[in-house]
Amino acid sequence: MVIFAIIALVTLVVALLSYGAYIIFNPSRTASDRLTDLGKAPKGEVQSFVLDHQAEGLDAVAGTIGKFGAGDVEQQSKMRVFLIQAGFKHKHALEILNGVKVTLAICLPMMVAPIVAGMTLPKMGGLTLLAACIGYYGPGVYLTNLVNKRQSLLLKSFPDSLDLLVSSVEAGLGIDAAFRRVAKEMEGSGPELAAEYQLVNHEIGAGVARVNAMQHLFERTGLAEIRSLVNMLSQAERFGTSIAKSLRVHATATREKRMARAEAKAAEVSPKLTVIMILFLLPVLMSVLIGPAAINVHKMFSGQ
Repeated sequence: MVIFAIIALVTLVVALLSYGAYIIFNPSRTASDRLTDLGKAPKGEVQSFVLDHQAEGLDAVAGTIGKFGAGDVEQQSKMRVFLIQAGFKHKHALEILNGVKVTLAICLPMMVAPIVAGMTLPKMGGLTLLAACIGYYGPGVYLTNLVNKRQSLLLKSFPDSLDLLVSSVEAGLGIDAAFRRVAKEMEGSGPELAAEYQLVNHEIGAGVARVNAMQHLFERTGLAEIRSLVNMLSQAERFGTSIAKSLRVHATATREKRMARAEAKAAEVSPKLTVIMILFLLPVLMSVLIGPAAINVHKMFSGQ
């Protein structure tokens, strides 16, 4: 029974790989389409087009496999936003993620199968199911960690960028020019946030409204502080209030929040150290203090 299951899994994976290779070497695009694109490509970009064309084949493979793990439209939309917040802005990032999840969910049980071949059927089924769950849900956990790390990096330099923004606006720059200046100044200390500000500048330069561009910034980062900044700028633009004063108030509030988070983390140190001391330091200390006395007592009773 186990041998037949392994053979079936191997056959399935080989079939999927064969189908992927067929898509790569036999794309659906016709020769005329490729010649048209090559004719439109500027000089010096032919090699880039070839690489992009190969990437399209790989994306097609990932999208085909990823259809098995795709959910409904609302869930797909949320996952796309989540991938953007993690830093994956490729247009086929969701399909690639689903393809990786499905592939790992199939391949990990195949890797575990030779190990659990000699076990009983319940243990074999449980370990195989555990390997499949790890392969399917593992990329999601890894993606969540990436989002948290990226948000921490963005939030670390966000108050400083607000101070620079306030200084630029009070110096006489417009809000758009201030964002361009802050993006340039933050390239060294906060490259992730500087890249997001540059995207805002590019969107505004392309004709997108400032409020919408800032809303897109919040969607790409997922930070509540940036959402507050978007609301503050939209209200200041709607009611005609001073943007410099509003930015200064928001920068002060953001710094106070950062200080409160730092104090909260500092307050968590004592309980964590207490647990570490109880688990690791206290047994060693007790062995050092009571150990000699216990040895003497043992020798005394052994002599009697």
